[in-house]
Amino acid sequence: MLDHLVYATPTLDDTVAALEKALGVRPAEGGRHLGLGTRNHLLGLGGPRYLEIVGPDPEQPEPDGPRWFMIDELTGPRLVNWCVRPADLDATLAEARRHGHDPGEPRAMSRRTTDGDLLEWRLTMPSRDPLTPFLIDWGTTVHPAERGLPEVPLLSLTGRHPDPEQARARLRGLGAELEVERGDAAGLVARLAGGVVLT
Repeated sequence: MLDHLVYATPTLDDTVAALEKALGVRPAEGGRHLGLGTRNHLLGLGGPRYLEIVGPDPEQPEPDGPRWFMIDELTGPRLVNWCVRPADLDATLAEARRHGHDPGEPRAMSRRTTDGDLLEWRLTMPSRDPLTPFLIDWGTTVHPAERGLPEVPLLSLTGRHPDPEQARARLRGLGAELEVERGDAAGLVARLAGGVVLT
């Protein structure tokens, strides 16, 4: 099940303002990922899924390593990855490994909301391949999409890849479903209500 899309940017405030202008809805401030040098804004996509807009946090010191989602390499906003929430994270990891794909060990993470609430989750490391989702388990934490986010419905999510069948095979190993079309390079295309397309 789709949990969220990751729209990464080197200039978070500018990207949030551009999305607000295009969508007519301002993404809600999410919070800071302490130690990773990032912060985010969130926008509900309808149902238990959301868009994460993530970028550098100038109020944090530079992180020890590169920021997640290739943020330090980007020259503009890009839909860099997607996240799947399986019913059983550990069973899904075991099945993926049986099919020759190891997403890695899940990492425990947390952040505080702007209201001070603690969110806790486990996830696998995001891949540089935009079509290979990372996996998440929210445990007992209230899902971000259930916290009253402003919302713009997601109409469709598709992938593009030079070898669609190879991409589909990896997705099957993760128990993830995504329509994949042939394209020059791997990438995601999200169509939102109001005619906005994120790539």
